[in-house]
Amino acid sequence: MEKSEKQKHFVLVHGACHGAWCWYKLVTLLRSKGHRVTVLDMAAAGVHPKRLEELTSFTDYCSPLLEFMAALAPDERMILVGHSLGGICISLAMERFPRKIEVAVFVAAFMPGPELDILATSQECQKQLDSYMDSQLTFGNGVDKHPTSILLGPNCLSRKLYQLSPPEDLALATLLMRPVAFHHGPDFLKEMALSKENYGLVRRVYLICESDNILKQGFQRWMIENNPSDEVKMISGADHMAMFSKPEELCFRLQEIAENY
Repeated sequence: MEKSEKQKHFVLVHGACHGAWCWYKLVTLLRSKGHRVTVLDMAAAGVHPKRLEELTSFTDYCSPLLEFMAALAPDERMILVGHSLGGICISLAMERFPRKIEVAVFVAAFMPGPELDILATSQECQKQLDSYMDSQLTFGNGVDKHPTSILLGPNCLSRKLYQLSPPEDLALATLLMRPVAFHHGPDFLKEMALSKENYGLVRRVYLICESDNILKQGFQRWMIENNPSDEVKMISGADHMAMFSKPEELCFRLQEIAENY
């Protein structure tokens, strides 16, 4: 396929405990349509060499994405896609590099904004989440009020994230999970301060996963109501891991976005 205005550069950011590996089906589909695709491991995720204990902030966790964007040519622009926790990562990137992003796509993702701060978003999520089931929670030195990290357990994965996905993809996930840190308090709030002048410049599309059992559809719609995006699309029959349960439909939605933005 000859290069044209229809060909885009997609940058894909994974969710909690996952890595760049979770996009393997979508990468294949997007590249088959002639698009350029970059997938990144956040720090201490996937095959990234850092350990969780080496990270001191959420910015540290997002550093592979931020460094990648800083290194882009001044006139290069991409479609930035964040899944689940990756929505917070791309929000930080939107604040810092708004002119390098054609459109930001939130796939069943956290979507804070200038008037919907990350702590309010996290608190609402916790209200709607009934249990992490067999996930392993760590409380740092043992006296922390809030958990400091989580490793999603096999039962949690199978019932809340992958319940409609192929069993081989669930099996892959159980082999590749890595723990991810929780972030709380005023430092995190300051770190994730989003402005209309930067974050607000970037057009946003939200892709709702209809049958998500972890970031439930009600929570996804609550974020959209409190931080309206430019467009909202539904991926019917998708569990939380739309890239596994509905990869062709997710690719179709992204192709639509590429053509429209």
